[in-house]
Amino acid sequence: MSATSIQSARPSRRIGAWTLQGILAAAFLAAGVAKLAGAPFMVDIFEQIGLGQGFRIVTGVVEVAGAVALLFPGLASIGALWLGGTMVGAVATHLFVLHSSPAPAIVLGVLNAVVVYLRRDELVALLQRIKG
Repeated sequence: MSATSIQSARPSRRIGAWTLQGILAAAFLAAGVAKLAGAPFMVDIFEQIGLGQGFRIVTGVVEVAGAVALLFPGLASIGALWLGGTMVGAVATHLFVLHSSPAPAIVLGVLNAVVVYLRRDELVALLQRIKG
């Protein structure tokens, strides 16, 4: 079975993908900017995590970069994969370090997985380019 290009897909699939990407981009941009700006609640959370405030900055950069990638055709699948992986780490952190609910990270991770699925043609094309 070959991957279907998002450009040749039904309009509802394209609109759904772009809508979901926009929502995710806004959520991750807001979270990333809050981390980078040193919002007190983010500073407190990262203090509890115990890896230092540099980890907060790195996480903020990862989230902002992923959010921007979600908005560019050709990069959206990579951005969603990148952010989905980040949410795996967030779920583990909530469960094993913070002992708090991982539900928001799970939801964001699943939504990123949906974007990866909808944009799987981009990943296939990228892998083909890498292989030469």
